[in-house]
Amino acid sequence: MGEISVNCVDFDKHFQDYLRDWTKKNMAKYQNVDAMEADVPDVYLRWLNEPCDWLSGSTPGAYFQQFDDAKFLCKWLCDYVKKKVSVPDQLMERITELGECSVQPLLDIAARKEAANEVRMTAIGLLREMERTEPMELYIGWLAQAQEMDELCENGAESLKNMGGRVIEPLLAAYETACPAARECIVDILCDYPTEKRVLPLLLGLMDSSKNKALIASYIGKFGDADALPRMMRALDDPDINYLDYIEIVNAVRALGGEVEKERCFDGDPYYESMKQLG
Repeated sequence: MGEISVNCVDFDKHFQDYLRDWTKKNMAKYQNVDAMEADVPDVYLRWLNEPCDWLSGSTPGAYFQQFDDAKFLCKWLCDYVKKKVSVPDQLMERITELGECSVQPLLDIAARKEAANEVRMTAIGLLREMERTEPMELYIGWLAQAQEMDELCENGAESLKNMGGRVIEPLLAAYETACPAARECIVDILCDYPTEKRVLPLLLGLMDSSKNKALIASYIGKFGDADALPRMMRALDDPDINYLDYIEIVNAVRALGGEVEKERCFDGDPYYESMKQLG
């Protein structure tokens, strides 16, 4: 494909203009706004398939189909974000349609530290939509090295949840160097593998060290290993836990098959008092 002059056309704005014109012309045909809004999806489909001057006669739905160079399309995606123009859904759909060819350009964007977070997040999302496992090492590296969790780490971690058991070993290795917040994120992912016996010691260790005891308790309940019951039963009597921690610990105990014979009194606890005022 030869050199092409890239124009970051604002598809969203053009549709909004189209919708505004359609609304003015058709308002009298409808009895109420809800009935009109119900037809908006059909209006959008018509817009997608109507040739338009602002795309030199092409239709919005087919415009990006003429391009098959994934690297070029990913560069176009970056230009949209750089120019602060809404990225057209049709451009992202074309990138994902190209499949294998788009993987490396998207990986390059996700890994580019100098790139804006918005475009990196978009690349991560597209790779997740494509159900690709190639970014696994990149995302786990972020978790292992992060000083604190940010939106990129969280987005990458969300993708790791869909990559299957291949993530177990590298995540266990990453746990050794991860910061506390990343460790909590790692065990959240590992909780999806209840037969992996190395996960419970990590959870119990975090139950002792983490300030987010309610969160860790919820993970322990999700993991479902009854060997955690003795530790969780002791946690019920911990004088330092607050009401929210206590509720999640109770839920975990019950999820693990245990029983809570008596409820603790939390009068004066700010969380408890707030909940009581809400009824």
